[in-house]
Amino acid sequence: MPRAPYIDRKLGTFNVLGEEGLALIEGNADLILKDTGMDFTGDPEILDVFRNAGCDVQGERVRFEPGFCRRTIQATAPKEFVQHARNPANSVKLGGNGTVLCPSWGPPFVHDLDRGRRYASHDDFKTLVKLHHTLPWLHHSGGVVCEPVDLPANKRHLDMLYAHIRWSDRAFMGAFIGAERAGHAIDMARILFGEEHVARNPVLYCVSNTNAPLVLDSHMSGALKTYARANQPVACTPWVLTGAMSPTTVAGTLAQVLAEATACLALVQLINPGAPCLMGSFASTMSMQSGAPTFGTPEAGLMVLAAGQLARRLGVPLHTVGTLSASKLPDAQSQQEATWGLLMSMFAGANLINHATGWLEGGLVTSFEKTMIDADLCGKVARFFDGIDLSENAQAMAAIAATGPGQHFLGSDHTRANFMSALFRPLTPDNNSFEQWSAEGSRDAASRANTLWKKQLESYEDPGLDPAIDAALQDYIARRKAEKPDMNYF
Repeated sequence: MPRAPYIDRKLGTFNVLGEEGLALIEGNADLILKDTGMDFTGDPEILDVFRNAGCDVQGERVRFEPGFCRRTIQATAPKEFVQHARNPANSVKLGGNGTVLCPSWGPPFVHDLDRGRRYASHDDFKTLVKLHHTLPWLHHSGGVVCEPVDLPANKRHLDMLYAHIRWSDRAFMGAFIGAERAGHAIDMARILFGEEHVARNPVLYCVSNTNAPLVLDSHMSGALKTYARANQPVACTPWVLTGAMSPTTVAGTLAQVLAEATACLALVQLINPGAPCLMGSFASTMSMQSGAPTFGTPEAGLMVLAAGQLARRLGVPLHTVGTLSASKLPDAQSQQEATWGLLMSMFAGANLINHATGWLEGGLVTSFEKTMIDADLCGKVARFFDGIDLSENAQAMAAIAATGPGQHFLGSDHTRANFMSALFRPLTPDNNSFEQWSAEGSRDAASRANTLWKKQLESYEDPGLDPAIDAALQDYIARRKAEKPDMNYF
């Protein structure tokens, strides 16, 4: 089956709120922004942007008149756009019926069955970039696919950006933390794509997370304004766990998420009207017994489905998350939680789904085996959301007539013509007899995935990079690294 650059969803979304419910959530979000407001800390320039737009700014607290954020967003924010990859065949559409699946983001640890759980290294990072590049059901190279802790914390973003550029030709994310690192990402993109192309087209992707409840700090606002001014996409994403960072209830959390997201989206449009942006939602639950994050819950499903409706009413693409799990291993828990999370995000109409593969232990671990199991899941949802083929070939009327009553289709011309493409063929399951499975070592799914990720890496083909661009990137990185001493904290 030919690789698609993104999923073109042919199935509809699943709505959990009616018009009255949506209006209620929107009204409550407006009340939050008017009466409580939101803090924008450590960045006086951002406060001036809001003050000049007529908002009520008292210290670092900004309050908004009802409807202000919505009007600001809807006046200029694009409903969809394309993020360009250096290989044009891998450019992705963000918005409409398009869904882009990205690998895990941010874990400081990696895990595989051979070496166990360990701090991630630069070599692990490059290996994951290459592995993701081989997976047909992923559409994006992602960002911090693991945190390479063997590199200085204040400089490793340069090595991570270079790894995405050098070892993959898919779209990738920029650096998120602070204006300086965002500026480095934009500089490197200009070397790769050319200044004129970057000025006219989205080529990077930024996620700006709020510090819930109702705070955006200078690290996030610094990156947000840098990308917005460069006309690069920003996903404004409240990161909340109900009961800790938002109310315990779904309705209360949704109102807070919408308030935080719309305040940040309005900021993007005030900085650069027309800049591409996405409404983000990373809303999950926590155990009321232990306080630990929980995933794959009914409440988390309801929140992402409602967030999809709210984003569509706002008129911007939706950014959210996928195969999250609190499990420590690629086991039944991890896949039950992963399957629930990814399906809910797909039915929400999400346009970019981060953490679609590999995520374990509440985001502390990227697992090589779970990456392969999740990749099968990504392929299944892609096939499912492609809908039912109603072509003449798919209707198979001639085949039914030719085979007739009481016969079988195993040897029919129609079966021979379609057996390679008619049904999705996952890599990790074992569908053999018990006897054959026993003879082959009685291996479970994680063990099979361990073999598969190594085999998959053997199929990696280097996409290459123009030597002049490569040299310019390495020179830029060397100069930026020489400007300051190494630090091992942010």
